[in-house]
Amino acid sequence: MLHLKNATYIHPESFKIKKTDIFVDERVNGKIYFTKPEADITQSIDCTGKLVTKAFANAHHHVYSALARGMHAPKKTPSNFSETLKYIWWVLDQNLDADMIRLSALSTAIACAKNGCTFVIDHHASPNHLIGSLEIIAKAFDEVGIGHLLCYEITDRYGEMSTWEGIEETDTYLSKHQGLVGLHASFTVENDTLENSISLAKKHKTGIHIHVAEDIADQEHCQKFHNKRVMERLLDAGVLDLKSNIFAHCIHLNLKERKILADSNSWVVANMDSNLNNRVGIFTGKNLGDKIMLGTDGMHSNMIKSAQSAFFTGQNYESIGWNDMYTRLRNVHKYLKVNKFKGDGDNNLIVMDYDSPTELTSSNFLGHFFFGLENRHIVHTIAQGKLIMENQKIKTVDEDAILKESRKFATYLWDKMAR
Repeated sequence: MLHLKNATYIHPESFKIKKTDIFVDERVNGKIYFTKPEADITQSIDCTGKLVTKAFANAHHHVYSALARGMHAPKKTPSNFSETLKYIWWVLDQNLDADMIRLSALSTAIACAKNGCTFVIDHHASPNHLIGSLEIIAKAFDEVGIGHLLCYEITDRYGEMSTWEGIEETDTYLSKHQGLVGLHASFTVENDTLENSISLAKKHKTGIHIHVAEDIADQEHCQKFHNKRVMERLLDAGVLDLKSNIFAHCIHLNLKERKILADSNSWVVANMDSNLNNRVGIFTGKNLGDKIMLGTDGMHSNMIKSAQSAFFTGQNYESIGWNDMYTRLRNVHKYLKVNKFKGDGDNNLIVMDYDSPTELTSSNFLGHFFFGLENRHIVHTIAQGKLIMENQKIKTVDEDAILKESRKFATYLWDKMAR
């Protein structure tokens, strides 16, 4: 059992602050205690002057994009989002091999740990190394110590064989692990594939994780080929009858679609930084209900930055305050708990050395969160009760060796993409 001495604990929901010792259970979905239970102390950390609170979780990530940072410009400069997918991301995912997937997952997990994010919901694609890809990612996340809820994005864009491999990979993985059934987006998923994916989700008692109306092109395609809008298509197909669905983006929805979502048990993930980068529009939660979470869409692994970007941009487009945006950041914990997914218990914590020139209290914590806190303040990360980062140094794997190897394979990937 890990012992945090002389900590200043901030409750993640009430923001109530108390100075206390904290005893951390090392089991999956373990608890924290403020008086010593009957258990041996394995390590003690002096947290005098440090803030301790629950770690973060990322509701929509893309491991496969990890080696893209700094890559060559595409052969053709995209003029819209559809071309961004065609000339950048669909070129990248087709060139991933097993080593690249492993290193992408390891480097992503390391980045998450350093940013105080101890659980990731990921949406993966690697069509030319599809079978076994989710196991590679799961093993890498487990090595670093990051909890996970994975899926493979099933799509028809690479032909029937690839579609069935995606379904097979999903079925095999979900037979052994918790996870979701991934779909890319409505405009690359045919009716038969949608029906088969719903059946697979029912078989494994889980939900669908899909990009929804990220760009207006998704709606235009759906209206042209299915004579309905994206949320209407998903509703009519029976997707919304499933539990634990995650719909990423949800930017270009009309009022009817927003009501469909708000009345369902499905959850929405906003990804503001990615949307701004791709120039696809601005997410607003208007008429979507309260089941809204935050993700990064593979842009980075920094949930503090994600929440701050979502707030600073979002307040220009909807009436949203600090409390509501912070609730969206923390809603992922509720999603995981309600749907009984493991790995995001109370024993996921961050310890921060916050050098504020002003007093921090329960009543002004959110002012500090949105205008003061940065990832550099995180000094220790505790995942499922285990110390995976101590004094900003990863303890579970050799970070330097992994990043060195990642750089080598990233260069190889970029060269393959340029051919």
